[in-house]
Amino acid sequence: MTYQPIALVTGANRGIGKEVARLLAADHGMKVLVSSRDLKKGEAAAQQIGRGAEALQLDVCEQASVTAAFAKIEAEHGRLDILVNNAGVDYDTDQQAHTADLARVHRAFETNLFGPWAMTIAAVPLLKRGESARIVNVSSGAGSINSMSSGNPGYGISKAALNALTLKTAAELKPQRILVNAVCPGWVATDMGRGGRPVSEGAEGVVWAATLPDAGPTGGFFRDGKLIDW
Repeated sequence: MTYQPIALVTGANRGIGKEVARLLAADHGMKVLVSSRDLKKGEAAAQQIGRGAEALQLDVCEQASVTAAFAKIEAEHGRLDILVNNAGVDYDTDQQAHTADLARVHRAFETNLFGPWAMTIAAVPLLKRGESARIVNVSSGAGSINSMSSGNPGYGISKAALNALTLKTAAELKPQRILVNAVCPGWVATDMGRGGRPVSEGAEGVVWAATLPDAGPTGGFFRDGKLIDW
């Protein structure tokens, strides 16, 4: 029987996550787990994606939800090959750091940093059982320290922290040959981005990182397959 990689994409009921899930299923023949907080929305997306895609109820901000989701994956599949930490919130262009609503910033960190962190912790044991395991953290140029400016304090700083998590986990998991990279999809025409290039173009860079060869890079920050500054 041909080996079929299993990919889990968070926030996959719409936008970049849905397109990444579609591409992994359609172009790379993967079994894709379409995760979303609202199971019905995930089921609708999985049906549209087709090719055996399965919906998975998952709220990355709730540890009980993460635990239950990975228990289900282990029971039904026994392994995982790809984790795409795509779920993200609150592109807060209306805030500045020195006047920010910190409760709102905390909520951004819960989804944009601690969610991917919890997902990584839960996924690694199953990724170790997979083949050519990959973790892709969907980040943003807003989190680049090199080019960071005013605005987007919750979103930008939480994505900078996600980049730091990428570096830490990439170094730790390199001996296990699990490649971990951060990807900026660019300014994309999603509900949150509200403009920019097509979703399909932003998704391609994420898929590129999810399907790197075994000799591919780890611990990098990429846009469209090219290194960008941290």
